Amino acid sequence: MTEQRHGTCNQASEWGYSSGKRYEDPFNEIELDVLFTDPQGVECRVPAFWAGLQEWRVRFAPRLTGTYNYRTVCTDETNEDLHGQKGTLEVAPYAGENPLLSHGPLRVSEDKRFLEHMDGTPFFWLGDTWWMALCKRLAWPEEFQALTADRKEKGFSVVQLVAGPYPDMPAFDPRNENEAGHPWEPEWRRVNPAYYDQADRRIQLLVRSELVPCILGCWGYYVLLMGVEKMKKHFRNLIARYGAYPIVWCLAGEAAMPYYLTETRKEDVAKQKKDWTEIARYVRETDPYHHPITIHPTQVGRDQVEAPSVLDFDMLQTGHEGRDSIPNTQQLMRAAVAREPRMPVINGEVCYEGIFEDSWANIQRFMFWSCMLSGACGHTYGANGIWQVNAKATLYGPSPWGGVWGNRLWEDAAQLPGAAHLGVGRQILQCFEWWRFEPHSDWIEPSADDNAGWRQPYAAGIPGRVRVFYLPKAYPGYNKKGRPRVQVLEDGYVYKASYVDPKDAEEYPIGQITGDAQGNWEIPPTPICQDWLLVLERE
Repeated sequence: MTEQRHGTCNQASEWGYSSGKRYEDPFNEIELDVLFTDPQGVECRVPAFWAGLQEWRVRFAPRLTGTYNYRTVCTDETNEDLHGQKGTLEVAPYAGENPLLSHGPLRVSEDKRFLEHMDGTPFFWLGDTWWMALCKRLAWPEEFQALTADRKEKGFSVVQLVAGPYPDMPAFDPRNENEAGHPWEPEWRRVNPAYYDQADRRIQLLVRSELVPCILGCWGYYVLLMGVEKMKKHFRNLIARYGAYPIVWCLAGEAAMPYYLTETRKEDVAKQKKDWTEIARYVRETDPYHHPITIHPTQVGRDQVEAPSVLDFDMLQTGHEGRDSIPNTQQLMRAAVAREPRMPVINGEVCYEGIFEDSWANIQRFMFWSCMLSGACGHTYGANGIWQVNAKATLYGPSPWGGVWGNRLWEDAAQLPGAAHLGVGRQILQCFEWWRFEPHSDWIEPSADDNAGWRQPYAAGIPGRVRVFYLPKAYPGYNKKGRPRVQVLEDGYVYKASYVDPKDAEEYPIGQITGDAQGNWEIPPTPICQDWLLVLERE
């Protein structure tokens, strides 16, 4: 008998298969795939996930409208309940308003500079860091829903979280548990489907809230604890569970960093790079949706693997020491944007707000604007207290190396002002074709990009259309001689100039400006003593 089902374009459809034949260890004994043939005759293989007992489930998000045919393929071909089941899926257009579904999942743009939806709509990555949000310390549903609503309101578009063994702890630490226990059974015997049933609700809420889950499989050192083959099974489960949603894969956190207390660091680093390269190739081969793949690094993502070609975009981690992290951030960002092969670049971790009782809102604004105007296609924020989910009854406590990162509660950390200021930054940039912006240190003198000091301006934009400058320090009126000048203004072009407050997007008009005979224009005093944006739009 042929099954007949109905689905919606870009939206996950789900159904299950039950085996009358009993397996002692179903997760490890067999695998189930479903082969879908789309209306154009193209076939894709979608892994099903073990749902517990003798049950398997498939989630599939069709990309085209029309009739799909499908059949099941089981590694145990004698099992008639699982092998050779056939059906059709009638797919209707998506009629809702969620842009993740109406525009489709993400991919890398053709010029390799930014991320976009499948229909070509540019995607602005403004991420937040919730490494441990799938554990029970962020209670479901009230607390998880509250943080999700807050981040959506502030303008975030991505949430980075770990869907497996967590960082900053040994394996099977109780802090890793959600309402159903650990992600895996002890000794890595098999995955715990009940854990991922609980995680499903959180992932699905993010998608409904128009937030892209950036899913990390685990922290990097677990590949040595689990072994490559177990890690592949771990990712097969994640692909089967979450591939049908508009997600991004981040293979591991600090992928080449060994476990904190290891005595074989050099050997571990080399082995982790090798293993994560193999895992990356496996994910690319297994994911039927070809979601973008990156990796969270100790410094530079492509240096965490042996072959950069296994990644689609580069992710950086540039330090947590406030102003002391600025030189490293500048150097790594400029180098990553310039490296070949070209990839979109995102600073995925830098100066969590409040870490070491430092890196407050002014540092958050600086890191965002200096990176974005240096060629990044997005930026990730973090708040100390949220990434580890500090709660009154369950403070995170010490790391394996003995230190405590801080006891700020997640609810308090969520209200730190830097998060709102970065949402304003996204709002400002989305007034323009930000994906076409290119860094232009030649547009202003002095410039931070000319190694004149990090407090000097950063510049980017579209020649002949718009120029955006970030001024990390104020330029009062009495210090006219020291104020920067805009350069190489096109002859005959008139620009509308404004100062814009990076905290709230309030605009302070300057008026129409043109360049002098040499194409220069000296900026006027800033409205008050703080960091500012200077925006020139061609009239």
